[in-house]
Amino acid sequence: MPAGRHTVDPTMNGPLIVQSDKTLLLEVDHPDAEAARRAVAPFAELERAPEHVHTYRVTPLGLWNARAAGHDAEQVVDALVRHSRYPVPNSLLLDVAETMDRFGRLTLEKDDSTEPGRLLLRTTDRAVLEEILRHKKIKPLTGERLDPDTVVVHSSERGHLKQELIKVGWPAEDLAGYVDGEKHPIDLRQDDWSLRPYQQQAVDGFWDGGSGVVVLPCGAGKTLVGAGAMARSATTTLILVTNTVSARQWRDELLARTSLTEDEIGEYSGSRKEIRPVTIATYQVLTTRRGGVYKHLDLLDARDWGLIVYDEVHLLPAPIFRMTADLQARRRLGLTATLVREDGRESEVFTLIGPKRYDAPWKDIEAQGYIAPADCVEVRVTLSDSMRMAYAVAEPDERYRFASCAPAKDRVVDQLVERHRGQQTLVIGQYLDQLRTLAERLDAPLITGETTVAERQKLFAAFRTGEIQLLVVSKVANFSIDLPEASVAIQVSGTFGSRQEEAQRLGRVLRPKGDGRTAHFYTIVARDTVDAEFAAHRQRFLTEQGYAYRIVDAEDLGTLELV
Repeated sequence: MPAGRHTVDPTMNGPLIVQSDKTLLLEVDHPDAEAARRAVAPFAELERAPEHVHTYRVTPLGLWNARAAGHDAEQVVDALVRHSRYPVPNSLLLDVAETMDRFGRLTLEKDDSTEPGRLLLRTTDRAVLEEILRHKKIKPLTGERLDPDTVVVHSSERGHLKQELIKVGWPAEDLAGYVDGEKHPIDLRQDDWSLRPYQQQAVDGFWDGGSGVVVLPCGAGKTLVGAGAMARSATTTLILVTNTVSARQWRDELLARTSLTEDEIGEYSGSRKEIRPVTIATYQVLTTRRGGVYKHLDLLDARDWGLIVYDEVHLLPAPIFRMTADLQARRRLGLTATLVREDGRESEVFTLIGPKRYDAPWKDIEAQGYIAPADCVEVRVTLSDSMRMAYAVAEPDERYRFASCAPAKDRVVDQLVERHRGQQTLVIGQYLDQLRTLAERLDAPLITGETTVAERQKLFAAFRTGEIQLLVVSKVANFSIDLPEASVAIQVSGTFGSRQEEAQRLGRVLRPKGDGRTAHFYTIVARDTVDAEFAAHRQRFLTEQGYAYRIVDAEDLGTLELV
């Protein structure tokens, strides 16, 4: 038999193919697929979820997160062997055991001494402690060496130390626990609604794990998961959001869904500075620095919060990473539709917020009827000869803007708006000059970063009621904007190749519609330019979630059949 080949055991017919590169391929239509998904979810990251085969990856961070949640190597190996269609590579099983064995040799524990703010870093393997204390980024985070196996750590360095230990491959088991925080009663008003099954599972997964990240598709009700976690915690809560409009949507939702009153919810934004038992603060105001000091961040940090909720956690700016590192003693819940970051800092989100506690493929939630089905279409336009020559001689850093704002796109927008007349439609773009031209051309209101919060709220409210059926919006509408009846999105330009922006923009139209109709997401792209290259990259996350883009030439748009 040739080297490296396995004899197929005819009794093995599992839904999982385990490969030596640590990828797991799950056959979605297999009768045991759901059982296999549940078995691998604690330790494997879902990377792609198209129609028939989902791809998971086993990573050191995923295995360590599983250990932190109480799973051991024997359970992981059993899950792989039990659900695999073919023999599992021995090298992978050995690597799983050795990787998971690294977790727990270092522990962070409370110090029983009376000295405040002290934690202890202990080891069961003295050589490991000696090794990590010689790392130049770790040594300054530790204090007095009490004995050969124990070193003092100040509680303020808890998050930073955990972060650096992950980087050098020796994760610490954090046994220091959480402070209770200030108690505050919060109940869910579930007289005419209830948490959906997956929302309840997300709340339970978060609470059982202590802290962590919940990943749900846009429109699947992440705010309600936050409300459920708050009711479970029954403590003072700090909610961090992307902008003031989002802050007020959170407030309105909490007032409608929980026992909280207006007097109990504060807004800490550019226009208001209210600190109350539940305080909703914008990332922007917290990261405002004057004289080298984050005044607002330090002020909020002084409150005895029991729970911190990070909305759109994938957007955490660097100063908030710092704050998160300082708040390790509090329960932390991260909410997002996608943890994709173009800077590759996803692992830092897991390290500082906590492991992924719940993740649902977009198409699974769609199949349950909780988000709308979507038809994604890429419309390709051709530049005129003069425009192509101008593009060719443009400076490289100007070419994307040039191609994104091609006048040929304007005519396509006209056609698509007319095609969907009578439906709630968003025209979304990156470049303000382009958007101003389109707003004037379409005789539609324009919302950008320059639009006041009051005017934004007024226009969004009019859009929700159907008084306005067409809005032109900039990237300020990418995140945390609740427009339930929006059913058509036309994207004319974006932030280069940002995959998470593409996902968020599709998310604007995924709220389930009252009549069950399909949402439509159009991307207009200039062919033979960097616009097309960036569009291909932008679409990767959504195609990995099972969304297929139909491609049509602008000249043939009139013959495109609606799904």
